[in-house]
Amino acid sequence: MFARLLIMFYAIASYAIFLVSFGWALGFVDNYGQLAAKTIDSGAAVGLAEAIVIDVLLLTLFALQHSVMARPAFKRWWTRLVPPAAERSTYVLLSSLILLLLFWQWRPIPMPLWHVEGLAANMLIGLHWLGWLIALTSTYLIDHFDLFGLRQGFFALRGTAAPAHPFKTPLLYRLVRHPLMLGFLIAFWATPEMSAGHLLFAALSTAYILVGVLLEERDLVAAFGESYERYRQRVPMLLPRLTGARRSAESESEAHGAR
Repeated sequence: MFARLLIMFYAIASYAIFLVSFGWALGFVDNYGQLAAKTIDSGAAVGLAEAIVIDVLLLTLFALQHSVMARPAFKRWWTRLVPPAAERSTYVLLSSLILLLLFWQWRPIPMPLWHVEGLAANMLIGLHWLGWLIALTSTYLIDHFDLFGLRQGFFALRGTAAPAHPFKTPLLYRLVRHPLMLGFLIAFWATPEMSAGHLLFAALSTAYILVGVLLEERDLVAAFGESYERYRQRVPMLLPRLTGARRSAESESEAHGAR
């Protein structure tokens, strides 16, 4: 019982640290000092070469951890060392800590690239926050608490393993296969004030997202087989089809379960 309580506490603590990192991310990307002690364009300026090298290394560290630990082969090895019920919480904890390190050590490159005002600025700000809303909503459409390790901790407390989710495509997942990533892309790029540092962050994050979704697609095909292959044929990866054809009732009934 003590071990099960410890896993549940660990899951809650990991989720709490995630919430801190997510709150900082909102202020960091948006240059909103009230939410973040340090933002993407704040802090002491350093030489351009130093800033680029440090920022690229920080983003690379996050990308490597985030991708490597998400692969099934790594999970199989990792769960020999940590309880399977704590695997997701450990992933969330390390991802959150690396994000906090990135925000803390980020070197600003404040050189302005564009600045818009008035209606255009308000539209970009609205689009920016819509991106965050899409990203957050996407986690709840599948299983927010499973995604961040709380569900696994709860079932561990009960002494059972969390049952696997079947495949499903709720709401936003009927428009694109990766609405979570689409939300991040919108949030990163939609800004009325784009600096060189913000551009570096957005460009490298976009490159990582594109590579990451390709790796995830491979894992999803391996996990769900023909169901996911048919889903890929019907639904675009990141950009919704503006002229898109509606899915038939038969294909709707075939798409069910969670990633």
